[in-house]
Amino acid sequence: MNERIVEYINILGGFCGKRDVSQLSPEELKKTYGIDQADVMVLFGGSILCGGDVLAQAIQNHAAKKYVIAGGAGHTTEALRIRVHQEFPDIETAGLPEARVFASYLKARYGLEADLLECCSTNCGNNITYLLDLLRENQISFRSIILAQDATMQHRMEAGLRKYVSDDVIIINYAVYQANVIMKDGKPAYDTEIFGMWDIDRYLTLLMGEIPRLTDGPEGYGPLGKNYIAHVDIPDSVAAAFDELQYTCRGMVRQANPLYASRD
Repeated sequence: MNERIVEYINILGGFCGKRDVSQLSPEELKKTYGIDQADVMVLFGGSILCGGDVLAQAIQNHAAKKYVIAGGAGHTTEALRIRVHQEFPDIETAGLPEARVFASYLKARYGLEADLLECCSTNCGNNITYLLDLLRENQISFRSIILAQDATMQHRMEAGLRKYVSDDVIIINYAVYQANVIMKDGKPAYDTEIFGMWDIDRYLTLLMGEIPRLTDGPEGYGPLGKNYIAHVDIPDSVAAAFDELQYTCRGMVRQANPLYASRD
């Protein structure tokens, strides 16, 4: 893998892992959006473990009025269960949905709790629809919402929500990590340690799986395809980086697992 390939990985990572503010604080929200707090913040359970730290910091900073953790069981769940139990053996994670795993982590490490847990979703699509159902059931309306997801899936999560809300709703992206890949000793590596991070191959596989999903064509998830998400513009630089990686790293585009498909 050469220097150009690492550059392409970072192009995809930057596109997928959106952050709209530099930090989740009233000061940043005021400066960027003219609000002191978002109405709701949601941490999605497909994230790596540092997502719990992001949520904890947001709660400590009073970045939102209500906090939700969303996630049942999907393709990343078992890895999350194993990692949390390894790091915190007193937390029993076997069979738990992602939302409860993160809730246990948040309580054990920070003594904090989310307001609501959504524990039934299995993919990015019903992450959103079940979340909206939960907010309606609890009579929580919102004009601004922070979405915090694994960086590989952040852009798609925003597009999924945008399909269902009006254009005047402020969606604030905050991917739970920002990974920069470099060449080190002739191999790709992260330039800084990220708590609970995927290995490089897994990270690349997740990134590679996102571009076909975000593409608004017959095989994509946009309105011209499966219609799971709102339209997303794919910049030429991102499409070119994906094409180069697809050629060089054959077989690394993640296929959807039918086990976690929506059934409603």
